[in-house]
Amino acid sequence: MRDLCGLSVEDMSEATEVPVEEYIKYETGQLDIPFTFLYKCADRLGVDMVELITGENPRLSDYSIVHDGMGLPIRRRGGFEYNHLASNFKNKMAEPFLVNAPYVEAEQDSDIPMSSQEGQEFIYVVSGSLRFVYEEHEENLIAGDSVYFDSSKMHGVSATSKDGCVYLSVVIKGGAKR
Repeated sequence: MRDLCGLSVEDMSEATEVPVEEYIKYETGQLDIPFTFLYKCADRLGVDMVELITGENPRLSDYSIVHDGMGLPIRRRGGFEYNHLASNFKNKMAEPFLVNAPYVEAEQDSDIPMSSQEGQEFIYVVSGSLRFVYEEHEENLIAGDSVYFDSSKMHGVSATSKDGCVYLSVVIKGGAKR
C-alpha cells in the first residue's frame, strides 16, 4: 500500500513516529504490529484500517450488525485479542473493539507498553480488572468502570485480574477538542 501511494519508508517512518529500522521490521513482518502503528499507517495512507488488515474496503454505510463472537479478529502484543465491531462499516468516525487482555505477571509491578494516537478513546471494562496508565496517572478499573481520554497523550493498559480482562475500546479519530 505504501508503494501504491508513492510513499517512501522514511515518509511512513515519520508518519508512524518510529525509527526507519523499526518501520521496516513492521512492514516485513519481523515484529508484531501495534494498534497505534496500524492506526497511524491507515491515517497517512488515507485508507480504512480494516483495508490494511484484510485487503478489502468496508461496504456498509447505514448500519452494521456484528453477532456475538463474530467481530473481525486482530491479534496483538502479548496475547491481546481484538475483535473489530464495525469492520464492514465504511467512513467510520470511530473504531470499536472488544478486547480480551491476558494477565501478564511481568507487567504487574513494572512499566507497561505505552502508545499514543491523535484523537480520543473510551474504555469500558466488561469483566475482570484493568490497570490504566495515562502519562503519570495510574488507575485500577473494575467491571462497570470506564475512562474517556485524550489519546494523543501516552497511555497503556494491562489486565490485573488473574483470568484476564475483557473491555470495550472505542478509538475516535482526529485531534482532541480543546
